[in-house]
Amino acid sequence: MIIILSPAKTLDFEKKYNCSDYTVPSFLNESEYLISELKNKSETALSKLMGISSKLSALNSSRYKSWSVDFNKSNSRQSIFCFKGGVYVGLDVDSFSKKNLLYSQNYLKIISGLHGVLNPFDLIQPYRLEMGTKLKTKQGSNLYEFWGSKITNYLNKNLESTNSQFLLNLASNEYSSSVNFKRINASILNIKFLDKKNEKYKIISFFAKKARGAMASFVIKNEIKNINQLKEFTGLGYSFDSSQSTNDLLTFIR
Repeated sequence: MIIILSPAKTLDFEKKYNCSDYTVPSFLNESEYLISELKNKSETALSKLMGISSKLSALNSSRYKSWSVDFNKSNSRQSIFCFKGGVYVGLDVDSFSKKNLLYSQNYLKIISGLHGVLNPFDLIQPYRLEMGTKLKTKQGSNLYEFWGSKITNYLNKNLESTNSQFLLNLASNEYSSSVNFKRINASILNIKFLDKKNEKYKIISFFAKKARGAMASFVIKNEIKNINQLKEFTGLGYSFDSSQSTNDLLTFIR
């Protein structure tokens, strides 16, 4: 079972982790091209393009200018240790054993606006480029057109190499929209997390993000292979609700 996750806007390159294993992202040529396009934009243009403050645009302008295709342990760190949003609070990589980390390298894929797809051990440098950014490139008017079929093809190769029958979609709509699920050579599993509020069950984004990370952690730590095993997830107090589920949409409530 291959898992796809979204990245996070919040990054941490300071906390120390004792992990010497690393790999290099698969689409460095594409990333270098995107960085070259971003480098040419003023801080004001970046602010408008990305919908961020002048302070953040100044920070990211500096990041783009210092970004180097020469990824090494002195200027980069493994992606799984960098992202610090709600999903990654739920993932809780601090609780991973070495075995868990090695398993995640093969079965966890992080969709990225800059990198296409990241493996957990892939080195990254500080950046911000959300998949929904309408950055014009030689391929079109946005990043979905830029990445085209590359992300889908990459995932299919990964599914084949791991002999996986399922693709577990724990990514947000923004990032999962970069995947052509009709062309994925596996059964797609979508997940819905509902919380009870005012006697009604509804999606609460803050909680759902953490739950997606917790489910990814559950799959990795237990090396989940099939749907029945996945239904046993009870992290953060959620439980499977068959009455609100279908074959390709599993609903968990609390």
